[in-house]
Amino acid sequence: MGLWERFDRHSEKYDAWYEKYKPAYESELLALRSVLPENPEKLKALEIGAGTGRFASALGIGLGLEPARAMAMLAKQRRLEVLLGVAEFLPFKREKLDLVLIVTALSFFKNPNQALKEALRVLKPGGQIIVGILDRDSLRDAALSRRKKESKFSAEAHFLSATEVLTYLLEIGFENLEICQTLFKKPEKIESVELPEKGHGKGRFAVISARKTFHGFGN
Repeated sequence: MGLWERFDRHSEKYDAWYEKYKPAYESELLALRSVLPENPEKLKALEIGAGTGRFASALGIGLGLEPARAMAMLAKQRRLEVLLGVAEFLPFKREKLDLVLIVTALSFFKNPNQALKEALRVLKPGGQIIVGILDRDSLRDAALSRRKKESKFSAEAHFLSATEVLTYLLEIGFENLEICQTLFKKPEKIESVELPEKGHGKGRFAVISARKTFHGFGN
Protein backbone atom coordinates (compact mmCIF):
# COMPACT_ATOMS: atom_id res chain seq x y z
CA MET A 1 0.00 0.00 0.00
CA GLY A 2 1.38 3.40 -0.98
CA LEU A 3 1.71 6.23 1.51
CA TRP A 4 -1.23 8.30 0.23
CA GLU A 5 -3.42 5.18 0.02
CA ARG A 6 -2.54 4.55 3.65
CA PHE A 7 -3.61 8.07 4.60
CA ASP A 8 -6.80 7.69 2.56
CA ARG A 9 -7.74 4.39 4.18
CA HIS A 10 -7.01 5.49 7.73
CA SER A 11 -7.88 9.20 7.56
CA GLU A 12 -10.46 9.05 10.36
CA LYS A 13 -8.08 7.16 12.64
CA TYR A 14 -5.42 9.76 11.95
CA ASP A 15 -7.82 12.57 12.80
CA ALA A 16 -8.98 10.82 15.99
CA TRP A 17 -5.43 10.93 17.40
CA TYR A 18 -5.82 14.65 18.03
CA GLU A 19 -8.94 14.10 20.10
CA LYS A 20 -7.38 11.23 22.04
CA TYR A 21 -4.33 13.33 22.93
CA LYS A 22 -5.98 16.74 22.99
CA PRO A 23 -3.57 18.45 25.48
CA ALA A 24 -0.66 17.45 23.22
CA TYR A 25 -2.49 18.80 20.16
CA GLU A 26 -3.31 22.06 21.95
CA SER A 27 0.34 22.35 23.04
CA GLU A 28 1.37 22.09 19.39
CA LEU A 29 -1.17 24.77 18.44
CA LEU A 30 0.15 27.08 21.16
CA ALA A 31 3.72 26.70 19.90
CA LEU A 32 2.61 27.43 16.33
CA ARG A 33 0.60 30.48 17.45
CA SER A 34 3.68 31.87 19.20
CA VAL A 35 5.25 32.60 15.78
CA LEU A 36 2.06 33.11 13.76
CA PRO A 37 1.36 36.67 12.56
CA GLU A 38 -1.74 38.48 13.74
CA ASN A 39 -4.90 37.98 11.68
CA PRO A 40 -3.57 35.20 9.39
CA GLU A 41 -7.04 34.97 7.85
CA LYS A 42 -6.31 38.31 6.16
CA LEU A 43 -3.13 36.97 4.54
CA LYS A 44 -2.65 34.86 1.44
CA ALA A 45 -1.74 31.78 3.44
CA LEU A 46 -1.40 28.08 2.62
CA GLU A 47 -0.88 24.93 4.64
CA ILE A 48 1.09 22.35 2.65
CA GLY A 49 0.16 18.78 3.58
CA ALA A 50 -2.97 20.04 5.30
CA GLY A 51 -4.22 16.56 6.19
CA THR A 52 -7.65 16.72 7.79
CA GLY A 53 -7.42 20.48 8.32
CA ARG A 54 -6.84 20.28 12.07
CA PHE A 55 -4.12 22.93 12.11
CA ALA A 56 -5.14 25.27 9.29
CA SER A 57 -8.72 25.59 10.53
CA ALA A 58 -7.62 26.22 14.13
CA LEU A 59 -5.00 28.79 13.09
CA GLY A 60 -7.12 30.85 10.71
CA ILE A 61 -5.59 29.61 7.45
CA GLY A 62 -8.24 29.04 4.82
CA LEU A 63 -6.35 27.21 2.07
CA GLY A 64 -4.68 23.81 2.12
CA LEU A 65 -2.82 21.51 -0.26
CA GLU A 66 -3.22 17.76 0.28
CA PRO A 67 -2.57 14.70 -1.93
CA ALA A 68 -4.82 12.22 -0.06
CA ARG A 69 -8.45 12.62 -1.12
CA ALA A 70 -10.04 11.20 2.04
CA MET A 71 -7.96 13.54 4.18
CA ALA A 72 -8.92 16.46 1.95
CA MET A 73 -12.62 15.61 2.34
CA LEU A 74 -12.32 15.80 6.13
CA ALA A 75 -10.48 19.11 5.79
CA LYS A 76 -13.30 20.48 3.64
CA GLN A 77 -15.73 19.61 6.43
CA ARG A 78 -13.72 22.06 8.53
CA ARG A 79 -14.45 24.74 5.91
CA LEU A 80 -10.96 24.60 4.46
CA GLU A 81 -10.52 25.19 0.75
CA VAL A 82 -8.37 22.27 -0.38
CA LEU A 83 -6.35 21.77 -3.53
CA LEU A 84 -5.21 18.28 -4.44
CA GLY A 85 -1.48 18.25 -5.09
CA VAL A 86 2.00 17.55 -3.78
CA ALA A 87 4.47 19.79 -1.98
CA GLU A 88 7.24 19.38 -4.55
CA PHE A 89 5.16 21.01 -7.33
CA LEU A 90 2.98 23.76 -5.89
CA PRO A 91 0.20 25.01 -8.19
CA PHE A 92 1.04 28.69 -7.64
CA LYS A 93 2.96 31.30 -9.55
CA ARG A 94 6.08 32.86 -8.09
CA GLU A 95 5.74 35.23 -5.11
CA LYS A 96 1.99 34.87 -4.58
CA LEU A 97 1.73 33.95 -0.88
CA ASP A 98 2.37 35.76 2.41
CA LEU A 99 2.55 32.66 4.60
CA VAL A 100 3.28 28.95 4.20
CA LEU A 101 2.62 26.46 7.00
CA ILE A 102 3.89 22.86 7.12
CA VAL A 103 3.01 20.82 10.22
CA THR A 104 4.59 17.33 10.63
CA ALA A 105 4.09 16.70 6.90
CA LEU A 106 7.72 17.40 5.97
CA SER A 107 8.66 13.89 7.15
CA PHE A 108 6.29 12.36 4.59
CA PHE A 109 7.29 14.35 1.52
CA LYS A 110 9.19 12.42 -1.15
CA ASN A 111 11.68 15.28 -1.42
CA PRO A 112 11.57 17.62 1.61
CA ASN A 113 14.31 19.88 0.25
CA GLN A 114 12.44 20.41 -3.02
CA ALA A 115 9.26 21.14 -1.05
CA LEU A 116 11.04 23.87 0.92
CA LYS A 117 12.41 25.33 -2.32
CA GLU A 118 8.88 25.41 -3.70
CA ALA A 119 7.67 27.19 -0.57
CA LEU A 120 10.43 29.75 -1.09
CA ARG A 121 9.39 30.22 -4.73
CA VAL A 122 5.74 30.95 -4.00
CA LEU A 123 6.36 33.25 -1.03
CA LYS A 124 6.53 36.99 -1.52
CA PRO A 125 9.78 38.71 -0.45
CA GLY A 126 9.55 39.00 3.31
CA GLY A 127 6.96 36.21 3.39
CA GLN A 128 6.99 33.75 6.29
CA ILE A 129 7.34 29.98 6.46
CA ILE A 130 6.38 28.10 9.64
CA VAL A 131 7.48 24.47 9.89
CA GLY A 132 6.39 22.18 12.71
CA ILE A 133 8.28 18.89 12.97
CA LEU A 134 8.68 15.90 15.24
CA ASP A 135 12.31 16.61 16.03
CA ARG A 136 14.50 13.55 15.50
CA ASP A 137 17.11 14.98 17.89
CA SER A 138 14.62 14.89 20.76
CA LEU A 139 13.46 11.34 20.05
CA ARG A 140 15.69 8.49 21.12
CA ASP A 141 16.36 5.73 18.59
CA ALA A 142 14.21 3.30 20.58
CA ALA A 143 11.29 5.74 20.59
CA LEU A 144 11.62 6.29 16.84
CA SER A 145 11.68 2.55 16.16
CA ARG A 146 8.63 2.01 18.35
CA ARG A 147 6.74 4.86 16.69
CA LYS A 148 7.48 3.47 13.22
CA LYS A 149 6.40 -0.01 14.29
CA GLU A 150 3.18 1.02 16.02
CA SER A 151 1.91 3.73 13.66
CA LYS A 152 0.31 3.06 10.28
CA PHE A 153 1.64 6.45 9.20
CA SER A 154 5.07 6.78 10.78
CA ALA A 155 6.33 3.54 9.22
CA GLU A 156 7.19 5.41 6.03
CA ALA A 157 8.19 8.69 7.65
CA HIS A 158 11.70 10.09 7.39
CA PHE A 159 12.02 12.10 10.59
CA LEU A 160 14.24 15.17 10.33
CA SER A 161 16.11 17.02 13.03
CA ALA A 162 15.52 20.68 13.77
CA THR A 163 19.17 21.31 12.93
CA GLU A 164 18.73 19.81 9.45
CA VAL A 165 15.68 21.94 8.71
CA LEU A 166 17.28 25.12 10.07
CA THR A 167 20.43 24.54 8.02
CA TYR A 168 18.56 23.94 4.79
CA LEU A 169 16.30 26.96 5.21
CA LEU A 170 19.38 29.14 5.59
CA GLU A 171 21.09 27.53 2.60
CA ILE A 172 18.24 28.19 0.19
CA GLY A 173 17.71 31.81 1.17
CA PHE A 174 15.55 32.18 4.27
CA GLU A 175 16.53 34.50 7.12
CA ASN A 176 15.35 35.67 10.57
CA LEU A 177 15.10 32.10 11.83
CA GLU A 178 13.36 31.47 15.17
CA ILE A 179 12.69 28.15 16.88
CA CYS A 180 10.69 26.94 19.84
CA GLN A 181 9.69 23.55 21.22
CA THR A 182 6.99 21.73 23.14
CA LEU A 183 5.83 18.19 24.04
CA PHE A 184 8.40 17.61 26.76
CA LYS A 185 6.64 14.41 27.76
CA LYS A 186 5.05 11.60 25.76
CA PRO A 187 1.65 12.67 24.35
CA GLU A 188 -0.21 10.14 26.52
CA LYS A 189 1.38 11.64 29.65
CA ILE A 190 0.53 15.27 28.86
CA GLU A 191 -2.50 16.22 30.98
CA SER A 192 -2.53 19.98 30.45
CA VAL A 193 -1.30 22.37 27.78
CA GLU A 194 2.47 22.90 27.84
CA LEU A 195 3.98 26.35 27.32
CA PRO A 196 6.49 26.43 24.45
CA GLU A 197 10.14 27.15 25.20
CA LYS A 198 12.76 28.72 22.95
CA GLY A 199 15.34 26.45 21.37
CA HIS A 200 15.19 22.78 20.45
CA GLY A 201 16.44 19.37 21.53
CA LYS A 202 14.22 18.77 24.58
CA GLY A 203 10.71 18.96 23.17
CA ARG A 204 9.44 16.34 20.74
CA PHE A 205 7.71 19.01 18.63
CA ALA A 206 9.77 21.89 17.24
CA VAL A 207 8.42 24.96 15.44
CA ILE A 208 10.67 26.89 13.08
CA SER A 209 9.81 30.30 11.64
CA ALA A 210 11.77 31.99 8.85
CA ARG A 211 11.38 34.80 6.33
CA LYS A 212 12.15 34.95 2.64
CA THR A 213 14.86 37.51 1.96
CA PHE A 214 13.93 40.77 0.26
CA HIS A 215 16.96 40.85 -2.01
CA GLY A 216 16.11 37.94 -4.25
CA PHE A 217 18.59 35.25 -3.15
CA GLY A 218 17.16 31.77 -3.61
CA ASN A 219 14.41 32.70 -6.09
